[in-house]
Amino acid sequence: MKKLLILGITHTAALVAGVALGIYLLPILTAPTAPTAAEVQAHSGGMQFSGVFRRDLQDSDFLHWGEGTVAVGRRSITLTGRLAPGPDYKLYLSPEFVETESAFMRLKPRMALVGDVKTFTNFIVPVPAHVDPASYNTVIVWCESFGQFITAAKYR
Repeated sequence: MKKLLILGITHTAALVAGVALGIYLLPILTAPTAPTAAEVQAHSGGMQFSGVFRRDLQDSDFLHWGEGTVAVGRRSITLTGRLAPGPDYKLYLSPEFVETESAFMRLKPRMALVGDVKTFTNFIVPVPAHVDPASYNTVIVWCESFGQFITAAKYR
């Protein structure tokens, strides 16, 4: 009986670890090729605003972070930097700076969803025609699947 219990516990632990590792690695393995610094720079020309993603935000941690320079324009938002890998990242514009999950959820109805973030080193996300970045002041990366704050940058 004791041996069966130990086998059950170890197999369950291995299964849980495998699923967790799969959730972490799948986005990395399936991510498209990240844009080069030159491609990001080409899209960043003529940008209206810029901000900085920092690792030291309140709800950022060793698994949920971003660092680098964000450029915000009417047609696209770019990052020259890195994000912690993860699934289902979305880019939002907010009327107020946030750095916690609770603040994000409180303001989400007033935010604009810009689009998906599919790369973790540099990104270029097109801005939908109905979204005016000048109406907001903060860009946020959010993990939709797990409701996790990743990073934010105030750009004006």
